[in-house]
Amino acid sequence: MAGFDSHRSGASSIAQINVTPLVDVMLVLLVIFMVTAPIIQQGVAVDLPKTRAAPLNAQEEPLVVGIAQNGAIYLNDVPIAIGDLRGKLVAVAQAKPDHQVLLRADRNVPYGEVVRVIAAVKEAGVSRLGMVTEPPPEGR
Repeated sequence: MAGFDSHRSGASSIAQINVTPLVDVMLVLLVIFMVTAPIIQQGVAVDLPKTRAAPLNAQEEPLVVGIAQNGAIYLNDVPIAIGDLRGKLVAVAQAKPDHQVLLRADRNVPYGEVVRVIAAVKEAGVSRLGMVTEPPPEGR
C-alpha cells in the first residue's frame, strides 16, 4: 500500500477531466443558434389577431393557408391562386379526409377576403379548419 500513497512517494498525479473547453464550445454553439434561429424562420409577414384561445394539440403537421395584408394567398408559405388552392386541398382531402388545415390571416385583411378563402377550403372538402391567432400581451 505504500507504493500507492502519492503524498509519501513525492509523485502526485491528478486524474481530472478539464471541462472548460467543452463549456466554451457549448456556449459558442448556444450563441450561434440564438442568433441564427430568428433568421431561419421565414414566411409571410402576417399581423395575427389577438385572442385568449388555448393552443391546439396536433398529432401531424397541418397545412397552413395564409392571407397576407395585400390579399395574397399562400399554402405553407408558397404563393398560390385561389383556384389552385381548391385543387390542392381537394387532393389532400381525398388522400387524408381528417387532415387539419389552419387559416393564418392578417388582421387587416378585409373580412370578405377571409370568408372567400374559408369557402374555398370548405368547397375542397376539408372538414377540419382552424384559425391561427396570437395570445394578447400580458396584463390585458
